[in-house]
Amino acid sequence: MNPFDFVYETRPARVVFRPGAALTAPPEEARHLGLRRLLVVSGERGADTARAVADSLGPACAGLHTGARMHVPVEVADRGVQAARAAGADGCVAVGGGSAIGLGKAIALRTGLPLIAVPSTYAGSEMTPVWGLTEHGVKRTGRDPVVLPRSVVYDPELTLSLPVPLSVTSGINALAHAVEALYAPDGSPLVALMAEEGVRALAGALPEIAVAPETVPARSRALYGAWLCGACLGATTMGLHHKLCHVLGGAFGLPHAETHTVVLPYALAFNAPAAPEAAAAVARALDADDAPAALQELAGRLGAPRSLAELGLKQTDLAAAAGQIAGQPYANPRPVTTDDALTVLRAAYEGSPVRT
Repeated sequence: MNPFDFVYETRPARVVFRPGAALTAPPEEARHLGLRRLLVVSGERGADTARAVADSLGPACAGLHTGARMHVPVEVADRGVQAARAAGADGCVAVGGGSAIGLGKAIALRTGLPLIAVPSTYAGSEMTPVWGLTEHGVKRTGRDPVVLPRSVVYDPELTLSLPVPLSVTSGINALAHAVEALYAPDGSPLVALMAEEGVRALAGALPEIAVAPETVPARSRALYGAWLCGACLGATTMGLHHKLCHVLGGAFGLPHAETHTVVLPYALAFNAPAAPEAAAAVARALDADDAPAALQELAGRLGAPRSLAELGLKQTDLAAAAGQIAGQPYANPRPVTTDDALTVLRAAYEGSPVRT
């Protein structure tokens, strides 16, 4: 592939990155966007933080809705839209991880309301125009510029309370965005730079966080890396890795970040022969010779789950999942047959050592 044959489209997003910004920046960003009635959305787990953000908005807060759930079930999105309309909101502030921001995007998709994101994990969804909804066990995704947050507030202090296990899996989830961007058909030299730097920043910060979770500099580097990785996902097309995880999450209810963590080394090992430059970039960022093995070693060293069996997938689910993965078209450097998908899934189910 000629590296100087590409299209790169910038996304109109504004970023505020500073410690303490979660409680000072949302009112400023609301004024910057001309918004006067904001619905704050979160999940139950992040309700206290969301309540503090809502309080910081003062009279500009039109209400607090804490109904976000993983993989954004359609009925959860419906309730969020109803809450926004009932509050007469002219905008939305999503506070939390991928579930909260996913709900904010679903509301934006249905209502056109501008979205401010205040992420508390390393999910990266806040930097993409990608939305996802789950209905009848199937997760649908799409792209629409209306769901891209107009402002993103990154506050490293907001991640201090993120437990180490979730910090690790959320961070490796972010790494997956950069890895797939490196072999995406619509990549570019700028995306490649962001991807490699994002992997380097996160992979360096996560071991420090595992030892000292309240270290603000390490949390800042991890959040910086997550921002870069999320921006890569927003600029490129998803491949096999994300398809695997969407099927496993939407159809089988597996946890989002943990599933990405288990699957990533196997997806990269499958694609590496067809994308050697991408694998080499990941290896450089990890200061390793073998990128898939280094990703698996990093996850294991930090105590992350090592197999899909640990996450609750049944062996009898593998064939059905493989059929869904191979049955839908998506961009990937290698064609994926049902047998290929089953081979990758079986290895991830067992937690076998990766092989390129």
